[in-house]
Amino acid sequence: MSSFADRLTITCILLLFSVHGWAVTRLDGLRMHEAPDYTRVVLDISAPVRFELFSLENPNRVVIDLVDTSTGAGFTPALGDNSRARVRNVRTSARGSGVRVVLDINGQVEPRGFTLDPVAPYGHRLVIDLYGARAQKKQPKVVARPQGRRDIVVAIDPGHGGEDPGALGPGRVMEKDIVMQIARRLEKLLVKSEGYQPVLVRTGDYYLAHRKRMQVARNARADLFVSIHADAFKIPSVYGASVYTLSDRGASSETARWLAAEHENSDLIGGEEEIHLDATDGDLAKVLIDISMTANRSASIALGTEILANLRPVTKLHKKRVEQAGFLVLKSPDIPSLLVETGFISNPEEARRLRSADYQNRMASAIAAGIRNYMATSAPDGTLVAWQREQGGQRYTITRGDTLSAIAVRYGISTRRIKEANGLRNDAIRVGQIITIPAG
Repeated sequence: MSSFADRLTITCILLLFSVHGWAVTRLDGLRMHEAPDYTRVVLDISAPVRFELFSLENPNRVVIDLVDTSTGAGFTPALGDNSRARVRNVRTSARGSGVRVVLDINGQVEPRGFTLDPVAPYGHRLVIDLYGARAQKKQPKVVARPQGRRDIVVAIDPGHGGEDPGALGPGRVMEKDIVMQIARRLEKLLVKSEGYQPVLVRTGDYYLAHRKRMQVARNARADLFVSIHADAFKIPSVYGASVYTLSDRGASSETARWLAAEHENSDLIGGEEEIHLDATDGDLAKVLIDISMTANRSASIALGTEILANLRPVTKLHKKRVEQAGFLVLKSPDIPSLLVETGFISNPEEARRLRSADYQNRMASAIAAGIRNYMATSAPDGTLVAWQREQGGQRYTITRGDTLSAIAVRYGISTRRIKEANGLRNDAIRVGQIITIPAG
């Protein structure tokens, strides 16, 4: 009797495998992210998978054959709310012991696929990047001004994006969404500021590797690089805004060390096939890069100090001075760069404020004022702002702790001249007030 039961069990198992194949991997989900240059299709899988990837024409489609795979319960190949710039439909079907996924494509694309090992908050993933059929993209350009004076180009980098949500706050609020909202508000403010041209490094919900973000800034010939974040810390009570610049000798605080370590994981979470570190050969080249990095680090600290001064009336500060840490996104030898933590999304009160449109506007205004104040004395030669400084009529935003006498010393002019240029009857000024600095 026992022998019959054993044979029956084995027979059932064989029948099960004959129907479903020797599937050991499960396809649990599919999602898409549209970037300007490519579309990323992400397949959530339960284990490492062997796959075949190829394209077909008439009609155009990309086929992904997953070997020894079955679809999980509740799996639906829906596009959701994503843009359909390249992929207009997704279909799946069983194929032998595996699953075939078909992407119906608008135009021709060049697919590239790779797998990613688990990294929180994701498990195993199969990533398919579809290059080609370029989406319409606005090309940044340096705007010519009267007298041949160009705009100051500010690269605004909303952190994270796409597969990398960044920090998660109460109610599943995601850092990538908050910082994009603040970045767009900052962009609008700088567009209205004469002599400035903002360039968004990330324009939608997709991920860019750290070095690609800086490359976007270089391609736009940016004068400044500002990366915006709203991170989290392991202790929910930690609060306050901070400004960071690059350090090559270690972080300036425990929080800085922890945040830098967290940011290092972004390329793994966001989904990079390979991470290459650029190598520079030759002792002379290394010396020149060190000199450039040192000069830009000083400029970054000066810029960060101005932004901190303008953040002080808006929110509590986590640190009262510019912090330093080894953030990969800031490692550029040729562009003054800094990272602004607009608050800790892990703090319930700050998470609530970060979702507020009013707070986002005030945060963006403080960053914009800090940029303008820094450029009031440090605008590159050949820019409209530098020319205005020479001719007079330069604008300055009053921050907490400012006095007319201190401003006069900074710009090498007399207090009387500042008062005359602005019609001031006394030395009284207020935070947020914009005054004109006459030529020195």
